[in-house]
Amino acid sequence: MFFLFAMISFVTNLAAPIGTIWKTQYTWSGMLGNMMNFLAYLFMGIPAGNLLVKIGYKKTALWAMAVGFIGLVFQWLSGKVGAEAGLFSVGEQVVTLNFIIYLLGAFICGFCVCMLNTVVNPMLNMLGGGGNKGNQMVQAGGSLNSLAGTLTPLFVGMLVGEVSDKTTMGNVAPLLFIAMGVFVVAFLVISAVAIPEPHLRKEGVKKVEMAHSPWNFRHTVLGVIGIFFYVGIEIGIPGVLIFYLASVTGSAAVAGGVAAIYWLLMLCGRMISSAISSKVSSRTQLITVSITAIAFICIAIFLSDSYTINMPSYAANEGFSIVEVPTKALFLVLCGLCTSVMWGGIFNLAVEGLGKYTAQASGIFMMMVVGGGVMPLIQNWIADNVGYMESYWLVVAMLAYLLFYGLVGCKNVNTDIPVDDSIQNAA
Repeated sequence: MFFLFAMISFVTNLAAPIGTIWKTQYTWSGMLGNMMNFLAYLFMGIPAGNLLVKIGYKKTALWAMAVGFIGLVFQWLSGKVGAEAGLFSVGEQVVTLNFIIYLLGAFICGFCVCMLNTVVNPMLNMLGGGGNKGNQMVQAGGSLNSLAGTLTPLFVGMLVGEVSDKTTMGNVAPLLFIAMGVFVVAFLVISAVAIPEPHLRKEGVKKVEMAHSPWNFRHTVLGVIGIFFYVGIEIGIPGVLIFYLASVTGSAAVAGGVAAIYWLLMLCGRMISSAISSKVSSRTQLITVSITAIAFICIAIFLSDSYTINMPSYAANEGFSIVEVPTKALFLVLCGLCTSVMWGGIFNLAVEGLGKYTAQASGIFMMMVVGGGVMPLIQNWIADNVGYMESYWLVVAMLAYLLFYGLVGCKNVNTDIPVDDSIQNAA
């Protein structure tokens, strides 16, 4: 399960670096592959949860590996066919068939990542027995997810090298072959591993009326909204920070290098959480980090640009360096420590007491990952029309909701609804 958690980040973080290749051909296309990846969650979330209920964790994971392999094949084909076939025009640029094939491949890979997320989160929570231990397992897996997210762009950068108008998908074929190989290995490993499927067992399980669903649990519904806002927070904070730093420093490389520290701190935060989660509850962690993140962002909003600080950065052509940036950037970067534990905490609290409905709820949660595309888009509109720092009030509002969820919303008030607890008991 830890390996699959790392795979999720590996596949997701292939999209943005490869997007730099297409950006040389279509100036507006840099993040389209990333968007297609996230858009897939909206379509695949609930079907993935239903698949988990019907065929179990192991078969769903195997299907995810097969789907991911197909998605990578499509991306490889985009470097082989369709480069001369113009389909339609966007402004003065003619969109060719190979670009559409690439976007389709990214979309299919999004299906794969959604299915993997649907498997990994409830399984790790179950293996930990729910509660604090369940959250500890999710946070430990999240650490490997963050590690893969940190290393994948660097790995891609080494293979791609300098990007010019002559760079094509053919140049990254070795990378795609490596990714395909990883999927094949993962498929073989999962095939050989015994994964518990207690919710598929019929013998000895008391029959319970199936008149309810995860939507009947108040704390689950509020948690689903929380996940939607959380992913918007996680993506929006560093996303707008990059645009802000690029505007004040005049260097996109410096901006990206400083913002990368945010993701590194997410790795650190998840490692810390995995060490303490057996003793510190998910609720306590969520409340603490929500309050801290609100404080950090408010300081950043009100702090003057004239206050500066030296921070480490990284650029491909210059390596590591120390750059002078507004101090408010430091407080925004520190939010990575806070956002690192939110996903696991929200998921753990929202599925507590669901029993047989956990697998279905996991699919609903995955659908809400689309918030990572919707909320940053709204924040970016505010940044363009009002101001960079003013756009962070939207983030403060979303954090306030997560604080409300930790204080009040996470309490399960539906204790009268019958659930089959065989999954939790089997852990």
